[in-house]
Amino acid sequence: MNNVVHHLIDLLKLERVSEHHFVGRSQDIGFPKVFGGQVVGQGLSAATQTVENRHPHSLHCYFLRPGDSSQPIEYHVEVVRDGRSFSLRRVTANQFGKCILAMTVSYHIEEMGLDHQAAMPNVPGPECFQSELSLYRAHANEIPEKVRGLFTADRPIEYRVVENQNPFRPRPDMPRRHMWIRSVEALPKDPLIHQSMLAYTTDYGFIQTALLPHGISINNPNLNVASLDHAIWFHRDFCLDDWLLYVADSPSASHSRGFARGQIFNRSGQLVASTAQEGLIRYNGE
Repeated sequence: MNNVVHHLIDLLKLERVSEHHFVGRSQDIGFPKVFGGQVVGQGLSAATQTVENRHPHSLHCYFLRPGDSSQPIEYHVEVVRDGRSFSLRRVTANQFGKCILAMTVSYHIEEMGLDHQAAMPNVPGPECFQSELSLYRAHANEIPEKVRGLFTADRPIEYRVVENQNPFRPRPDMPRRHMWIRSVEALPKDPLIHQSMLAYTTDYGFIQTALLPHGISINNPNLNVASLDHAIWFHRDFCLDDWLLYVADSPSASHSRGFARGQIFNRSGQLVASTAQEGLIRYNGE
């Protein structure tokens, strides 16, 4: 298995210290702060390991403090309720005795019922686009040297953006983005691996959708962006080692906050998950 994929699977498994206490390693991706998607994915993994015969259908979390990417993270899971159909877990992620993330995850038994969904947008397939990584490598000379290795390194998830632009000199555009995503290698059949890896992936580039109308690069030195919260709803089964279309739009930005919402479809057109996020966007440019 590809080293970067194996590393991510291992990162999301966690070390189980006791029944409701887990420890996760931090991923150093070149920044002092922990990537928010890592904490979301690890938190979901911790909660799910305390539940039997039920699947996560939603999670909601708040990023309370920036995490230190050089230090491990402790996860404490509280059993809030185990009912006949639903279970609820509350998770806190801690470093240095302080909470960096608070999350609730709800679980549901397998149950049949009414079924409908929004239609998948009609966009070309992933084979029509270059990977985002190849674009970064093509524009490597525009990346500051101190972070060039970070942006051009191998990744466990491949991203192919339909509305491809030069990521360092974007032009103003509609606040909408279509991105094909998948693991760069086949994954084990364990649903928790696919769910926690998708949770990890959904935070990547999500709030950047709110920057599109303004033509501002995420790498702009006058820009400060940070995720404030994150929510995911799992609707249907999916495989992250097959292409999924992540559709994101940003209906609002105000008061130094941007809001984004997302839909994730498989190649058959099934809506498998939905997301929402608000992020801090402080811009001190002209």
